[in-house]
Amino acid sequence: MTKGVEGLRSIPALLARNAAQFGDSPAYREKEYGIWQSWTWAETAKEIEALALGLLTLGVNEGDFIAIIGRNRPYLYWSMVAAECVGAVPVPLYQDAVAEEMEYVLSHCGARFVIVGDQEQVDKVIEVQEHLHQFEHMIYLDPRGLRKYDHTRLHQFSDVQNQGRAAYNEHIKELQARSAKLDYDSTCVMLYTSGTTGKPKGVVLSNRNIIETAKSSSEFDHLKPNDEVLAYLPMAWVGDFIFSIGQAYWSGFCVNCPESPETMMTDLREIAPSYYFAPPRVFETQLTQIMIRMEDSGTFKKKTFDYFMAHANKVGPDILDEKPVSTFDRLKYKLGEFMVYGPLKNALGFSNVRVGYTAGEAIGPEIFDFYRSLGINLKQLYGQTEASVFITQQPDGEVRSDTVGVPSPGVEIRIAENGEVFYRSPGVFVEYYKNAESTADTKDAEGWVATGDAGFIEERTGHLRIIDRAKDVGTMADGAMFAPKYVENKLKFYPNILEAVVFGADRDRCTAFINIDLAAVGNWAERNNIAYASYQELAGHKQVLDTIQAHIEETNQSIAQDDMLSGCQVHRFLVLHKELDADDGELTRTRKVRRKIIGEKFSDLVTALYDGSSSIYTETEVTYEDGRKGKIKATLEIRDAKVVPVTPKAMAAE
Repeated sequence: MTKGVEGLRSIPALLARNAAQFGDSPAYREKEYGIWQSWTWAETAKEIEALALGLLTLGVNEGDFIAIIGRNRPYLYWSMVAAECVGAVPVPLYQDAVAEEMEYVLSHCGARFVIVGDQEQVDKVIEVQEHLHQFEHMIYLDPRGLRKYDHTRLHQFSDVQNQGRAAYNEHIKELQARSAKLDYDSTCVMLYTSGTTGKPKGVVLSNRNIIETAKSSSEFDHLKPNDEVLAYLPMAWVGDFIFSIGQAYWSGFCVNCPESPETMMTDLREIAPSYYFAPPRVFETQLTQIMIRMEDSGTFKKKTFDYFMAHANKVGPDILDEKPVSTFDRLKYKLGEFMVYGPLKNALGFSNVRVGYTAGEAIGPEIFDFYRSLGINLKQLYGQTEASVFITQQPDGEVRSDTVGVPSPGVEIRIAENGEVFYRSPGVFVEYYKNAESTADTKDAEGWVATGDAGFIEERTGHLRIIDRAKDVGTMADGAMFAPKYVENKLKFYPNILEAVVFGADRDRCTAFINIDLAAVGNWAERNNIAYASYQELAGHKQVLDTIQAHIEETNQSIAQDDMLSGCQVHRFLVLHKELDADDGELTRTRKVRRKIIGEKFSDLVTALYDGSSSIYTETEVTYEDGRKGKIKATLEIRDAKVVPVTPKAMAAE
């Protein structure tokens, strides 16, 4: 089917339709200098056309790769569509990536052109440009700090647009011809994986992948032109692309860009989007901030909050799902809405959320239930870059914290004998760029894609349940199932715990590394007049260790209730002397734990957890923000945690 849905074969074709049908409706907003700027769909089409013509004046050829680096800004979204208009392939990069990471991607795809946000990104590209043999021109948005740079191959965004407008008569026919050539099988975008286990891979997604997925997922949740979304997640992430380009262009809704990461929460409140997506970490951080503020509040406020939240936990999700709830409980919930839930949703920017999603990794059930108890229609989806995001979604009225929903429209799912989840759909990627071997390993001749995740489909509901990454799910020495993510998510419910890494595969017991949340624990320290000079000092404080131990022991009691996973209780733990950091290779750019790398890097600490040591001295290399390397030295206390005696079930033999 190369005609496309309703004859719309590409993102530029959707843009043309939106300019004609929704010309006066807002397409983009951006807050700059404290004021919201707005562009209609008709204005957006003109801005993109000018940039596309400007790219032609610079000599962009069909099939060229154009890298795009920066925070979420309308201009950079226009850059991706303008690249498609001229037959080139947009390749968004993570803006917080260090220069060496950028060098790998820019070199791998052979980008001739780079469009960046500001001086920081310009400097990173210049730092590695001598290794980029295909690189020719760089376009920048913000001119601050760049006046004295060599502008031979450096161009201001507005200048490129002006050159395009000036060359309208010269290039418009060429632009129209290139755009008209685009069809369902043309490449829409190339997105790089986060590289959890190795070098990032370039995932080639076609117009078919993006448009079919955007259409079916938009219809699933009834997205409309009057919906609003806040675009704040990395532009290099597939989720942002499908929401802020795919669904936005299919449905015609408005994409709002915050002024900066620091003002994101304020901007979220001002926009109050109707459609909202955040990975679990964002919801965890917001919940931590709520709990910190409540601890700082007066006695009456704190008691009122606790009283009504207890009621919300009891009946809120049922009211949201329109299930039977007594009249008294409904009236009490309405009073709670007036006194607690409404003001809290308003403070979070969630007052208008009609559809909310979380994905990327599993969210703690307690965190998920907290937001739904407030009346926020938060749901889970399960997806991958290789699927153009959507594999499963939760239908309204069938939302649970322990499943990721039913197959998205057009998606087929099967479970292999070893428990690994496979899928195929119109959204399945074309290939890994320059990597036929990995493509063949991931996608078979019939189009089935291996997710790398272990799970099963519930017979009664048809919902998919994900246990963990297939490579992380294993057995303990006694044959009991080991699923570290299950335990880590329970631990991360506590506001004091930012990250947890659990070990135990093939061993007789589980142990854990803990990262404290500096904001939450620092707030506690201030309230209790506890002085500290650094994260490391606070992480080693006796009262902090006591608190973390109490959290772990409480979590162990919860884990003990699960027949299959009761063997995953944490016996020993330590609080790390540094935060896990993407710059140090311990996390991916999407903040996922690189479990194997952490295990290898801190092998001395893992050994100490299992050899009975009560403390250990360690030295760790770290990367500072300016790129310099240094070492952190610390003596870490190792503690035992109480466990609940159980007899876990052994995993069935295959």
